[in-house]
Amino acid sequence: MKLTVVGGGSTYTPELVDGFARLRDTLPVEELVLMDPAQDRLDLVGGLARRIFARQDHPGRITTTTDLDRAVDGADAVLLQLRVGGQAAREQDETWPLECGCVGQETTGAGGLAKALRTVPVVLDIADRVRRTNPHAWIIDFTNPVGIVTRALLQAGHKAVGLCNVAIGLQRKFAALLGIEPSDVHLDHMGLNHLTWETGVRLGGPEGEDVLPKLLTDHVDTIAADLRLPRALLDRLGAVPSYYLRYYYAHDEVVRELGTRPSRAAEVAAMERQLLTMYADPSLDEKPALLAQRGGAYYSEAAVDLAAALLGGGGTPYQVVNTYNRGTFPFLPDDAVIEVQAAVGAKGASPLPVPSVDPLHAGLMANVTAYEDLALQAALHGGRTRVFRALLSHPLIGQHEYAEALTDRLIAHNREHLAWA
Repeated sequence: MKLTVVGGGSTYTPELVDGFARLRDTLPVEELVLMDPAQDRLDLVGGLARRIFARQDHPGRITTTTDLDRAVDGADAVLLQLRVGGQAAREQDETWPLECGCVGQETTGAGGLAKALRTVPVVLDIADRVRRTNPHAWIIDFTNPVGIVTRALLQAGHKAVGLCNVAIGLQRKFAALLGIEPSDVHLDHMGLNHLTWETGVRLGGPEGEDVLPKLLTDHVDTIAADLRLPRALLDRLGAVPSYYLRYYYAHDEVVRELGTRPSRAAEVAAMERQLLTMYADPSLDEKPALLAQRGGAYYSEAAVDLAAALLGGGGTPYQVVNTYNRGTFPFLPDDAVIEVQAAVGAKGASPLPVPSVDPLHAGLMANVTAYEDLALQAALHGGRTRVFRALLSHPLIGQHEYAEALTDRLIAHNREHLAWA
């Protein structure tokens, strides 16, 4: 089995490699290809990756390359974890929206749109190359904004599934609070990527006992503190929102906070410099503890499970993924990309049935789905008017003066990545 990671020079990669090494019975990888245009980073990450495999006696080989066509040739699955423009572009995504009083974040709001505009054309080019060399290969997208990128891939006819680590992180958190194994926790997880709620926490599987009421009774203060949202809000919701919902439920508070501290991009860039220095140490043969602060916790377990299921090698029967709606939420178009529990196998992902959705959630989902449709049109076809329409539609923006100003800033800061600009 050959797997390719596009963006293999990311400091995330040792987390992924560690998962492949530990879970080799679930996903027996014979060749792991790390592809990245940055040769210097690729050398450091590739060296550590080989040492991780050697430490854990993994028989597979790890190769590195800057040649995309060579990397994807013959791959059974291709994992996308790229960042067009690097941390410098992310720094801009997180700062210029604040000039207009709007949240600055790399996947939500104006910053998220900028990332989508930079990313979608690049991802579609990669996917076309994958299809030319191996039309049967699966594409697993971890590249943000996952919902928009996955929708672009699916609409272009690619065999693609989107992946996010929010659900698996909550699964692990709830299991720890309940004192049980993570595998015994099944989430009633529903929404869009980075716009999700846990409406049930079941023991053993989708038909198991729902212990969410117990969690919200016994541990609501802990959960609220982790989300940085008021306990009273969780009591009223009767559900556990993703921490990304804080950008919606406490937008103005978040904007004030972001204006008083360094950006997350600056923090991550400093962390990456430390990590790359560590990766250069030839004695390091395991992922360092610092990597846990980088983000992407449990990404490796989720990625291994998903790849194994898609390639017919096992994996857990139900997984939270991003895939076509196809009637799961009747108030959304069939070709909307949703994030829900699904049965995953060699034919792809089939969403499990979802009970009726609270209008409080459904309304926001419908609004953001409309934004994502307009964002994708802007990413595919360009043009200032399309960018403006996407920004105007976003529930965190909405006012025409903000949308006009943000459109100008988005184009100015991203001109080198926008062919039409």
